[in-house]
Amino acid sequence: MRNSFADTVYKIGKSNPLVCVVVADISPAGSIDKFREEFPSRFINTGVAEQSMVGISAGLAISGLRPFCYTIASFSLYRPFEFIRDDLAYQNLPVTVIGMGAGVVYSTLGSTHHTIEDIAISTAIPNMTVLAPCDPFEVKLAIEWCATKSKGPVYMRIGKAGEPNLTKGVSSPFEIGKLRYLEKKSNLAIISYGTIVKTAIELSERLSKQKIEASVVSFHTLKPLDVEGVISLLELHSYVVIIEEHVKIGSLGTSIKDIAFNIGYSGKIQTFCLPDEFISHYGTYDDILKYCNLDAKSIFKEMINNFN
Repeated sequence: MRNSFADTVYKIGKSNPLVCVVVADISPAGSIDKFREEFPSRFINTGVAEQSMVGISAGLAISGLRPFCYTIASFSLYRPFEFIRDDLAYQNLPVTVIGMGAGVVYSTLGSTHHTIEDIAISTAIPNMTVLAPCDPFEVKLAIEWCATKSKGPVYMRIGKAGEPNLTKGVSSPFEIGKLRYLEKKSNLAIISYGTIVKTAIELSERLSKQKIEASVVSFHTLKPLDVEGVISLLELHSYVVIIEEHVKIGSLGTSIKDIAFNIGYSGKIQTFCLPDEFISHYGTYDDILKYCNLDAKSIFKEMINNFN
C-alpha cells in the first residue's frame, strides 16, 4: 500500500505543481525518494517533529498547495492531534494525513506502534474525511481524489507493504462516501475496511464451501458515513458481520448498529474487533490477529455457530 501511495503521489506530482509531501522522520523509499530528488522544493522531512509536519502542511495549504503528511500511523495522528484538530480541521484545509502501518501491522514493535483507536479519534473531528482503502488499487484511487477533489482535511489509514490487490475486476465503482461491494450475494454480508478486508474475502470463500453465499463490502470511507448504503445493505441481508482492526469504542460496528436500531432492523449483527487493551502479545501481524481472535479460522467458527 505504501508503494501505491508513493507511486501515485509521484505521478500526480509530475503534472501538478501544487502537490507536495511533508514527512516526519521516515526514510523516503521508492517513488517518494524520486519525488524528493525531482521536486526538492516540494518535499520536507521535519525529522522527529510530527507537530511541525502538520503545522507546516497547514501553511502550505493556506498558500494554495495540496500537501500530503506521511509517517507511521501511530505518530501521524496521535502525536500531532491538536495541530490536526486546530490547524487542519478547524480551518478546513485540504491536507491529507497518511497513517502508514495502521492497526497492528507493526506487530513486533509493540503497543506504542499499534494504531487501534484512530478511526474513533479521526471521525470525531469536525470537517475530517476518514478513509481506509483495502488494497493498493483503492489506495491509488483514494490518493487521486485527495490530490484533486478533496475540499478539506483527510485522514487515511493504510497498510505497509506486500498487501494483495483484492479489487481487481470488481465491477462496483470506488466512490468516496459510498460503501463498495466486492461481492454481492444474498445470505449474509461481511463488512470490513483496510488491510483486514482480505480476511473477509477468505471467510466468503470458506462459507461458499458450506453453500453459504456472502456479500463482501469494502467500507473504505468511514466518514462521511454512507447511511443510505448501510440501510440498503441491512434491507438485503438478515445477518451482517463487521470485522475491524480497531477497538470497539468509536468503531464502524457501533455506527452501523446505531443505524440498525433507528430503522428497527430485525436481523442479526455480529462484530469482531480488537480488544479494549494494550496488546502486549508478541509476534507477527498474523500472530497478533490470531491472539485477538481476528483470524479467519476463529471468526469462521463463530459465524457458523451463529448462522446455524
